[in-house]
Amino acid sequence: MREYHHDESEHEGIQPDSELSLPARRALAIHELLVEKGIIAADEVRERTDAYRSRSPSDGAKVVAKAWTDPAFRKRLLDDARAAVYELGYTLTHDAELAVVENTSEVHHLVVCTLCSCYPTSLLGPPPDWYKSFAYRQRAVIGPRSVMREFGLELDDQVQVRLVDSTADLRYLVLPRRPAGTEGMAEEELAALVTRDSMIGVTEPLSPKIESPA
Repeated sequence: MREYHHDESEHEGIQPDSELSLPARRALAIHELLVEKGIIAADEVRERTDAYRSRSPSDGAKVVAKAWTDPAFRKRLLDDARAAVYELGYTLTHDAELAVVENTSEVHHLVVCTLCSCYPTSLLGPPPDWYKSFAYRQRAVIGPRSVMREFGLELDDQVQVRLVDSTADLRYLVLPRRPAGTEGMAEEELAALVTRDSMIGVTEPLSPKIESPA
């Protein structure tokens, strides 16, 4: 059997496959400067990043399911979203206000951030790449119905489409319409039907699987 000898003193370590981009280098330099001046702790950015990534659309789905089953909570959510989600144990990690807009048989809301990628990450997790893209931000304003159609959502002409623009001061969350055939379903089952995209407004929630009689 061939023996292999490893001398750590000769190991160069793991080398990056490519150089960091200019924005990445700038962010790294700012981070190092803030740590050097004692403004933040070395692990603070990592801890906040981990907390940011731990959020997921399942949190927002639970809020929606609660609103579907509890009319009093639904009213509080529409009147004061921050206070309502706090009732369920969720806190917003940003200073921006949160507004919840309700889809009905007459009005459908679509969320976009025309300037960048403002988004309710506390309830939905990191935004998808397409939401941050210039193409979505531009086309959602010009032709929202065509954008939704590409996601598989075809609305009747009688339904009014309202575009809501998330900003650094105000983030939007869509309360989608409750799917038909979900009467009697528990909140946990309802939450499983709520997708991230339905809370942005580009799709509707999933339809329940109805088992055929034996």
